[in-house]
Amino acid sequence: MVETRRQQIEDAASVLFRERGYSATSVRDIAQVLNLQGGSLYAHVASKEDVLWSIVLRAADRFDSIVRPIAEAPYLPAPERLRRMVRAHARVVTDDLGNATVFLHEWRFLGDARRAEVALRRDDYEALFRTVIADGSATGELDGADPKLAATLILSALNGIAGWYRPDGPLTAEAIAHQYADLFTRALSPTGGVDR
Repeated sequence: MVETRRQQIEDAASVLFRERGYSATSVRDIAQVLNLQGGSLYAHVASKEDVLWSIVLRAADRFDSIVRPIAEAPYLPAPERLRRMVRAHARVVTDDLGNATVFLHEWRFLGDARRAEVALRRDDYEALFRTVIADGSATGELDGADPKLAATLILSALNGIAGWYRPDGPLTAEAIAHQYADLFTRALSPTGGVDR
């Protein structure tokens, strides 16, 4: 598949935003990576914020498109849905580390309207986790933890992977995903991972 110039710009910007941060990255920096004149970048994008917006939307869509079908699978018990959701979220972070990191940390630099839209999408996504945890608590399959607190803890830990994961590190992406899934499903089991 041929990569468009717009996609090349977004990919270059994603790397720079992750490494330097949105505020410390200029349009000229992005253009330089692509061997373009700073001004010629504007033939492809309206602004640096538009590039950030595209990266954030792409990452949000990826998280949602992978996790939502699991969360809404009526044939799976809540603990299995939660396990699969945790694994899927972890894999999105590790498989697309640049865009995931930008989504998780740089979205706050968007303008007010866009930032508000991202906040709504993040809350809707978190609600998937809250609902599965509440479902499991209602059936006795999970321990009855406060769904908002449990979802916040799980997502905070999962999102934290972006800060320390390295593809050449000692743990594979798959191992991390499985270990996080095991930790959280055991912690929320009715026995708290302890036979009573």
